[in-house]
Amino acid sequence: MPIIKYDIFVNAPINVCFDLSRNVEIHMETTSKTKERAIAGVTSGLMEQGDTVTWEATHLGVRQQLTAKIIEMDRPYQFTDVMVKGAFHSFTHTHEFIESGTGTIMKDTFSYKSPLGILGVIADKLFLEKYMRNFIVNRAKELKRIAEKEIGNRL
Repeated sequence: MPIIKYDIFVNAPINVCFDLSRNVEIHMETTSKTKERAIAGVTSGLMEQGDTVTWEATHLGVRQQLTAKIIEMDRPYQFTDVMVKGAFHSFTHTHEFIESGTGTIMKDTFSYKSPLGILGVIADKLFLEKYMRNFIVNRAKELKRIAEKEIGNRL
């Protein structure tokens, strides 16, 4: 089961980073390359523990849907979402936020299991793990850009 970990420092308060990370509209903005949009469940605003959202997006040239649920939340330090329906066999994505100096360290831990048994394992090695790492990293960088711009606009 691949586990992708990524940390990024954001020059913004922890509450700003936490709220942007669970904001449906911001999620769509940070995943615009895959044309991600919320089509069911919570489709706008801030997600809370117990909420589900169904995303529709194009990944690896295939239009697909995925439903995720927030199963755990400790505001403003951590929340975890899991796939309840979608292309993966399973996934768990934990988002952590740690105050650090003038800002926040955002930590993503994304663990997943591909479908299709050994074929999924081969796909992981050939391209899927790299694709998912890039997706996680690019989204974090976009969240950083948005958070720091928002804070800059407040000053």
